[in-house]
Amino acid sequence: MYKQILLTAIVGIALVFQSISQIMPAPARAEGEGPYSKLIIRGVILVDGTGAPPVGPVDIVVEKNRITQIQTVGYPGLPISENRRPKADENTKVLDLEGHYLLPGFVDSHGHIGGDGQGTPAEYVFKLWMAHGITTVRDPSAGNGLNWVLDQKKKSASNEITAPRLFAYTAFGADLDRKITKEEEELREKKERTPITTAEQAKAWVNENKAKGADGIKFFGANPEVMQAAIAENKRIGLRSAMHHQQLDVARWNVLNSARAGLTSMEHWYGLPEALFQDRTIQDFRLDYNYQNEQHRFAEAGKLWNQAAPPFSEHWNKVMNELLELDFTLDPTFNIYEANRDLMRARTQEWHAVYTLPSLWRFYAPSRQSHGSYWFDWTTEEEVQWKKNYNLWMTFVNEYKNRGGRVTAGSDSGFIYQLYGFAYIRELELLREAGFHPLEVIRSATMYGAEALGMDKEIGTVEVGKLADFVIVEENPLQNLKVLYGTGSIRINENNEPIRVGGVKYTVKDGIVYDAKQLLEDVRKIVDEHKARENARITQPGLDWE
Repeated sequence: MYKQILLTAIVGIALVFQSISQIMPAPARAEGEGPYSKLIIRGVILVDGTGAPPVGPVDIVVEKNRITQIQTVGYPGLPISENRRPKADENTKVLDLEGHYLLPGFVDSHGHIGGDGQGTPAEYVFKLWMAHGITTVRDPSAGNGLNWVLDQKKKSASNEITAPRLFAYTAFGADLDRKITKEEEELREKKERTPITTAEQAKAWVNENKAKGADGIKFFGANPEVMQAAIAENKRIGLRSAMHHQQLDVARWNVLNSARAGLTSMEHWYGLPEALFQDRTIQDFRLDYNYQNEQHRFAEAGKLWNQAAPPFSEHWNKVMNELLELDFTLDPTFNIYEANRDLMRARTQEWHAVYTLPSLWRFYAPSRQSHGSYWFDWTTEEEVQWKKNYNLWMTFVNEYKNRGGRVTAGSDSGFIYQLYGFAYIRELELLREAGFHPLEVIRSATMYGAEALGMDKEIGTVEVGKLADFVIVEENPLQNLKVLYGTGSIRINENNEPIRVGGVKYTVKDGIVYDAKQLLEDVRKIVDEHKARENARITQPGLDWE
C-alpha cells in the first residue's frame, strides 16, 4: 500500500539509489611513498585551514604520520635563512618545494563511492578523489553495503589501499546484515526487512547500526515519531547524522524538525525552503506531478526557493538564527545541481572525454530510470528558473556563514554529469560564487568538514600534533581555484601560447606522499582499458561524434 510505503524509511533509499549495488573493492596499494620516520617539506606557503592568511616560506616536519614542527624560515623575496631550518639527517626525507602552496587535506562531506549502475571500481573513484587532494570522505548511505564500506575504511586507515579515510553513514532502515561474498548474485540479493514504523523499531535499528560499526546515519524521511526517535537516539549514543529531506515526507518533517531533534547536517537544500514557508505549508506542486518522474521532481524543485520567505525577512532571519543556535551544519552540494541551470556546460566538461568511464557516461544519459538522468526535455525555461533558485539558495548559505554557521564542501559525484574529484573542485568554485572569500572556501573544505565529522582534533587544519594530510600545488589556489582541477587552468605564456598550469602536485595522506598527477594517469589508463574492452566512446546524446 502507498501509505505503508510512505511510512517505510528504506523507500527513500530505493528511490534515490535504485541502481546501486556493490562494486569492485580497491586493490592493494601500489603507489605512495612513506610514511617516513622524518619528512621535511621545505619552503612552502602555508594556508592552514583556520581562515588565517597564507604565511611563508615555512618548513613543515612530519614524523611518521604526525606534524611535529611548523617553522617560518624567511621572508618573501629574500633568501631562506638556513640556520632557522629544521635539521635533516641521513634518515630524513626532504621535499624541496619552495614557493608551492600547502593546504590541509580536503574533506568531501558528501561522497558516494558509486555502484553497479555507474560501473565505477573503487580504485577509479578513490584515485580521482586523491588526485584532487581529497583525503577524507563521508559516504552518506553506504550504498555498497555497510560491511563493504567498513572493509574499505579499515584498509584505508591502515593504508593497505590508496584511498581517502572513509566515514560510513548508513542509510536509515538499510539491511545491516548484507555480507561480502564471492558470488556476484549473492552480492545483489537484499533481505526483506520489517518496515520501521514505530519509535521502538527506530531505536533498535539505530543501536544495531552502531554495534555494526557505522559512523553515523543518513536519513531520507519517515513518519515524525520515527524520525524524532531515531535522530535523538543516534545523538544520544554518540553518532552523527545527515539528511536529504525528500519531498515524500518534507511536508511533515522539515529541516527545523531535524535540527531540533539533533541532526548534525542537512544535505543539499531540500527541507530548508519548506521551513521558510510563510504563506503556504506545501510546495506548489504542478497538479500532474509524479515523484517518480524525475523531470517533474527536479523542475519543480527549481521553483522552491521562490516560494520561501524572502532573504532577510523576519521569518527568514528567525529560521536562520534558530539553526545557528542549534550548531547545525549546512552541506549544500551546489555542484550536483548545476546541470539544472546549464545542462550543456555540465555535459561537455573537458575531463569527461578522458576520465569518465563509458559505463558512467551511459548512466548519465537521459533516462527515465537512472537517478539524476532526467533530461527528457530540459529547456531554457527550467535553466532560467534554476538560476534564480541558486541566487536565493546561495544568499541563505552565504549569510549563514557570515553569522558564524558551519558550511561544508560536499560533491555528491557520480550523478548528473558530475565526476569524482573534479566536481569537488567545482563545489569550491560555487562556494566562492555564493560570496565566500577563498580562505572561507578552504576553511569549509577542511576545518569545517573535520568539525562536522567530529574529527577536528586529528584533521582539518595544519597544526602541530595533527595527522599529516596535505594538498600541495605549485600555483596559488586563492587567486584561482581552477588550479586545483586535475586538468589545471589555461594561461597564456610569454610566447602568446596557451598552456596548462596547476593541478595538485602531491596529496599527502597519513604521512604518505602520493604523486597526484600519476594517480590521474592511473585513472586515464583504467578508462582507456574500459573503452577498449567495450569498444566505447564518449559521445553526446543523440550524436555519433565525440
